[in-house]
Amino acid sequence: MKIVVGLGNPGRRYQGTRHNIGFAVADEVARRRQAVFESGRGETLTARCGRGPETVLVVKPLTMMNLSGEAVAGVSGFYKVDPSAVLVAADDVNLPLGRLRLRARGSAGGHNGFKSIIACLGTEEFPRLRVGVGRGDPRRDLADHVLARFDDDEGEEVTQAIARAADAVETFLAEGIEAAMNRYNRAEEPPS
Repeated sequence: MKIVVGLGNPGRRYQGTRHNIGFAVADEVARRRQAVFESGRGETLTARCGRGPETVLVVKPLTMMNLSGEAVAGVSGFYKVDPSAVLVAADDVNLPLGRLRLRARGSAGGHNGFKSIIACLGTEEFPRLRVGVGRGDPRRDLADHVLARFDDDEGEEVTQAIARAADAVETFLAEGIEAAMNRYNRAEEPPS
């Protein structure tokens, strides 16, 4: 069994915000697998894909972002899934809009969702997929930036980033984190 977690904040107020791009990736993975989100273990929405050892759970914590670790640890603990089989997707303000970065492990890098997961799992040894949402105007408060919706002119780029992120998740599920890193960590080539 593997678990794919998309991070975000629950509630209508946060729909479509930069901080919720992890939810959008989870939604796209579930849509592609024709899975439906239902109430899951603890405070989560979970979409179950497949059966037996090939089962994939797509999870959206219903805690606020900075408490995501409680939900992730609850689900992975209940199903006895090793952290190395739990891929977490989230926003990253340090990456340009649409850029992906996958890692097999690592620090929180200032992201409160990752910080919470590391604290609750007791390890940094879980794969993560960071989706660039850009930093925006450096004079603007960072919290305001990540809790803002994408600008209209960013729509197509965001849609493409979510699709590429879902492709990266599928590569992780089928071939592992190294294959996904090799394929998706390089900058997207401009169309010729």
